[in-house]
Amino acid sequence: MSLLKVNELTKNFGGLAAVSNVSLEINHNELVGIIGPNGAGKTTFFNLITGVYEPSEGLIELETSSGVKTLNGMKPDKINGYGIARTFQNIRLFKDQTVLQNVLVAMHREKGNSILSSLIRSAAFYETEDRLRQEAMELLEIFNLGAVANEKARNLSYGQQRRLEIVRALATNPTVLFLDEPAAGMNPNETVELTDLIAQIRQQFNLTVVLIEHDMSLVMKICQRIYVLEYGRLIAQGTPTEIQKNPDVIKAYLGGDL
Repeated sequence: MSLLKVNELTKNFGGLAAVSNVSLEINHNELVGIIGPNGAGKTTFFNLITGVYEPSEGLIELETSSGVKTLNGMKPDKINGYGIARTFQNIRLFKDQTVLQNVLVAMHREKGNSILSSLIRSAAFYETEDRLRQEAMELLEIFNLGAVANEKARNLSYGQQRRLEIVRALATNPTVLFLDEPAAGMNPNETVELTDLIAQIRQQFNLTVVLIEHDMSLVMKICQRIYVLEYGRLIAQGTPTEIQKNPDVIKAYLGGDL
């Protein structure tokens, strides 16, 4: 059974259909790319899945440990609690908090102390705090951010901030990770490192990863399947090789050879 299933998903803004009758399925431990020209509806699609927007029509279903859940109408924090995490096209860190604090904020929602334990500062409170701090540091080390754990997030380089946003999403212990243009603004070396890192974390954390990305070298290298949107409609799906050869994709988005 599919991990995430979307059936005839539509989002209208006034008279404009930003996403129109999109149906797709994403499987366990799969790495899927969603591509398309600017204005194709990619980020709107992510926003529908993660609860930022409510669909005008259609159905979003997620397989969870407690059965299949319909995500329509759920708030983002509720959806995150069922195992969907994301990053944003525009970085959204707590810039005046440290790198470590950014990760701990995400961890506390999933694994933190109860209100009572926090109030009385019991031994269990301090044990939990120590454990979360250790887990956060281990995550940061994987992303080569351990050395800057005590730096304010605003002081990081752009590439480091991008990596920190991925760490913070992973800290919520997701089963599905949505990455919205993770390589945006990165230089070629940073993009190569990120490409390898995304493939690594999918395996290491047993994740399903869905990414929007304009960098075709990244998409074609690591994605197992690709969906293509144009003007909010799904116009193609398939393996990277199939997408490269699809005449509708070449005409609508790629404009020629890759």
